Amino acid sequence: MLMTPISFEPIIKRIRWGGTRLGSVLGKDLGSETDYAESWELADHGDDQSVATAGPFLGTNLGSIVADKNASLFGRHAGLTQFPLLIKFLDANDWLSLQVHPNDEQATAYDVTENGKTEAWVILDAEPGSQICVGLKDGITREQFASHLEAGTIESALNMFEVNAGDCIFVPAGTVHAIGSGVLLAEVQQQSDLTFRLHDWGRLGTDGKPRELHIEQSLDCIDFERGPVTPVTPKILTDSNEHKHEELVRENYFVIQRHIASTTFEISGHNTFRILMLLEGNAVVTSSEGRHELPLGSTLLIPAEQPAVTVVPGEPITMLEIFLP
Repeated sequence: MLMTPISFEPIIKRIRWGGTRLGSVLGKDLGSETDYAESWELADHGDDQSVATAGPFLGTNLGSIVADKNASLFGRHAGLTQFPLLIKFLDANDWLSLQVHPNDEQATAYDVTENGKTEAWVILDAEPGSQICVGLKDGITREQFASHLEAGTIESALNMFEVNAGDCIFVPAGTVHAIGSGVLLAEVQQQSDLTFRLHDWGRLGTDGKPRELHIEQSLDCIDFERGPVTPVTPKILTDSNEHKHEELVRENYFVIQRHIASTTFEISGHNTFRILMLLEGNAVVTSSEGRHELPLGSTLLIPAEQPAVTVVPGEPITMLEIFLP
């Protein structure tokens, strides 16, 4: 019997910039508060552990599955001691802080238990005029950037632009970035929670004091050669009236592909795990081990030893397929 696809209970994070669309749009089970910021769909990060919701792994956390079913889960990537990706949905009801993430080498210098943090965003919804910041304007040096921070003119150094539903933005480690208000997105990143905060738009934390900034660490981690970052141009893999399959990102840490479909299609395993995220519509995923419901806003982990699964849309869907290169 092959290892079955696994669904997990989301880990909901409340942060001051969050809202309510994780519930109202994506169907997450929320309380009565209004600051639900992140839904961690797949996490193997310290005490933050995704827990399986059904099947033979019911009640088992992802870290234990990695340890006990390593070869079955990872296939050609067997030997990994931690699930390598952290998968999230984010609802930005206000601007996130301006921040930067370290690369792998820098991360271990700050915390030997951490990884670097390269990530990518796929925009599900954006209110008219919603903006994000990704990268710096051309030619901004470390000295100029530090001067702007000190003078309170940092926005003049940032690459800011409006986003729309469907945009994908790749954010390598070392890239200054911030997500603006009105943006709902899916995030794929390395399994890391190491963030350095540069600027918080003059806001106060819940204790009435400014939140901690990490200026020197940030300046050391920023890649000042990168310049402005813009949305990716998808690479079309298949394009028909009923199934459009495109590749959004293929980098060292992950591959993201997108399916826009109204008809049944198959996803082959290629001896590596697959992650399916349903961004629009609903579907049923069938494998050798049975049927698996995939409603809007849900995430399903397909183990590497599954040779293929079939996706049957209940209505037109938009779905991400995420895997290791």
